[in-house]
Amino acid sequence: MSQETTVNHLPEPIRPSGVVQLPDGTYVYAENLPATYAGPQVVHQHIHQAAPDRTVQRIALGSGVGAGAVAAGVYFGPLLVAALTSIAASFAFLAFLALVLGWGVHTVVKSVGSPEGAAAVKNVRKARRKRG
Repeated sequence: MSQETTVNHLPEPIRPSGVVQLPDGTYVYAENLPATYAGPQVVHQHIHQAAPDRTVQRIALGSGVGAGAVAAGVYFGPLLVAALTSIAASFAFLAFLALVLGWGVHTVVKSVGSPEGAAAVKNVRKARRKRG
């Protein structure tokens, strides 16, 4: 029995999707064939916000410092900004607190002050006017 008779009795092999048999008997992938023109294509382009400036990291990489400096810049850069912002917020709150306390002390002293105190303030104002 020859091989040809055995092969003829076998079922047709299963081809993966996209495989096409050409008229000359060869097989090709249909995905690689040029597509017919189907009109204009719609391109969905996603535009993302640009990453923060990485100048420190670029300088570190350009000078050959290495990945440690880049990792430190990536980690400690935003951490430093957050710490400075927190310090500035604390200072702003303390300044506001000092302003409110000063206003409160001024108001209390002004309302509790005696007529002698008012006369002393007038005398100091007169003395200052005479100098200037």
